Amino acid sequence: MSLLRIIFAIILPPLGVFLTIGIKPHFWLNILLTILGFVPGIVHAVWIIAKND
Repeated sequence: MSLLRIIFAIILPPLGVFLTIGIKPHFWLNILLTILGFVPGIVHAVWIIAKND
């Protein structure tokens, strides 16, 4: 499941974060980072997934 979440984090970063932690402040931060720049959203999403596994 972790590999699948990382793939989702690369394609659509907020989805990877949502599947890991649900709707919490990190989810909203990831949406903001993805809007401001796609790469920061990916980095944040992978970091959240790695931290919670």
